[in-house]
Amino acid sequence: MKKIINTSKAPAPIGPYNQAVLSGNTLYTSGQIAINPETGELVLDDIKTETKQVMENMKAVLEAGGMTFENVIKTSIFISDMHNFSQINEVYGSYFDDENAPARETVEVANLPKFVNVEISMIAIK
Repeated sequence: MKKIINTSKAPAPIGPYNQAVLSGNTLYTSGQIAINPETGELVLDDIKTETKQVMENMKAVLEAGGMTFENVIKTSIFISDMHNFSQINEVYGSYFDDENAPARETVEVANLPKFVNVEISMIAIK
């Protein structure tokens, strides 16, 4: 049985998808980009600020699914420029304990929705 997860504390979906789906004890999140959920505006001041907004959006989605970053077992990071990797990684890493960090891949892509610089999705379990 699947349960749809949505919260006003993260940006509303901009297409035919939900913020996350809970199936059993597993939460599958959609990718989050740096949209401020209060204003609906993109946060693109710099790559660290953009990544922080993405992670805060993801935090809200995880919480809506009854989970935290400690429950995350896998992340996917999509970036438009691999030269930004170290700055993205610095912000991303501040949300996880190194010893229990999830599995992850980071992939450079040609474009992302709304032409942002970073998008992150996660899988978490209880």
